[in-house]
Amino acid sequence: MNFITDNLLLISIAVVSGFALLLPNLQRRGARVSQLQATQYMNQAKTLVLDVRSAEEFASGHLPGAKNIPLDQLSGRVSEIEKSKNNVVITVCQSGVRSANAVSVLNKAGFTQVFSLDGGVAEWKAQSLPTVK
Repeated sequence: MNFITDNLLLISIAVVSGFALLLPNLQRRGARVSQLQATQYMNQAKTLVLDVRSAEEFASGHLPGAKNIPLDQLSGRVSEIEKSKNNVVITVCQSGVRSANAVSVLNKAGFTQVFSLDGGVAEWKAQSLPTVK
């Protein structure tokens, strides 16, 4: 018991720093997939790759077979991808932030298997994976 009272400050610092390390993982919204997992989904099942970047960003290079619906238009255009409601949907943006928001929108619309590509197109390109212009 003396150890705890004598080292209360050090124990507090350890707990706070541990929480600070976990915080970024706790803040992530929605399920994420790595580039490897996304490639496996794309090769194995009926998978919709939904690029939520702007049309200009999409034209500069996107994942093969991706459909473009910008995030700000997604709520109004969900009906365009309604047929993929029970399939795997992988949302993609430049870095993974907008696609995480898209996961929330699609989950609210009743989509059951929605994932965000971790690291987005930037990480996809960094790993020299194929893109289409």
